[in-house]
Amino acid sequence: MRFRDRVDAGRRLAERLGGLRAEDPVVLGLPRGGVPVAYEVARALGAPMDVVLVRKLGVPFHEELGFGAIGEGGVRVVHSDIVRMSRVEEDDLAEVQQREEANLARQAERFRGGRPRIPLKGRTAIVIDDGVATGATASAACQVVRAQEAGRVVLAVPVAAPDAAQALRAEADELVCLSTPPVFFAVGEWYQDFSQTPDEEVIDLLERNRAARTDPGGVR
Repeated sequence: MRFRDRVDAGRRLAERLGGLRAEDPVVLGLPRGGVPVAYEVARALGAPMDVVLVRKLGVPFHEELGFGAIGEGGVRVVHSDIVRMSRVEEDDLAEVQQREEANLARQAERFRGGRPRIPLKGRTAIVIDDGVATGATASAACQVVRAQEAGRVVLAVPVAAPDAAQALRAEADELVCLSTPPVFFAVGEWYQDFSQTPDEEVIDLLERNRAARTDPGGVR
């Protein structure tokens, strides 16, 4: 299964998640690429949307390879096998984490503009990304949401590597994944348009969701 772009992926994912509308869920997008997908789901379900902030920890000098992830509330997920294979010093890995913690704080301020997180206690939280490769970021996101006392955690993605999808079933109460191709190299290969999502688009989509929730006849 290939997707035209993140909007297409979000609309197709929303079709699978329609039954959750009755649970009055909160939809949580992983910035940046997960937010356009999450917006379409939130719009279809008539749900509020927020971001769940997680930062990938990239191996120094090979940053596209993630050795783990951190999230709000001090959540940290590390793939020890990747750390061993990378043969990188602990001090270098710690420096990466410190840098990403600072980026996490900046993202929280930029995307929410000082507004508090949407409370998740006792609610169904739908965590959405545009795809899963190693699963570290999605795993951290689920842990962040659990730490905020969500009543149920649903992880929903358009596409995922089969081994990562299998591992993530233990992290969420339910995993919804439209495609787990047996030959998987990168998330972007399953999109015709996988261009970068700018911060401005994330902010705009969050604002549009708030406007629609405040004024049902407003921006869509």
